[in-house]
Amino acid sequence: MARSLEALFPAAYEAAARRRPIDLVHLAKQTLGDWALECEVMRMFDEVARTYFGRLEASTNSQELLVNLHALKGAASGVGAWGIVDMCKLAEHEVRQGDINPERIDDIAMTVEETRVFIAELLEDEPI
Repeated sequence: MARSLEALFPAAYEAAARRRPIDLVHLAKQTLGDWALECEVMRMFDEVARTYFGRLEASTNSQELLVNLHALKGAASGVGAWGIVDMCKLAEHEVRQGDINPERIDDIAMTVEETRVFIAELLEDEPI
């Protein structure tokens, strides 16, 4: 009987489960450790993620889907939102294969929302 990937690589699955929606170490490196700049970048990403996801939902053909997935993926990679990056990569692959899966868009929506909630909670006590 084949074993699941989770059974074969329990440490990787445990690490993934604990992974934050934003890789704060990556973001700190991107901003040279300037916390005020990190906060501003996260605020901007929050708005960009909302906007790009809205465009993704409004896409009417494969080419628009690919453009909007790529834009969201690029923005997410800049701040270390690896969950969004991974979901967008998977969706891009599926669209290129001719498989437009509405459930994948729902998965991206959940990942974007989780990331936006993380940002809001992290920054709730920070001055604007």
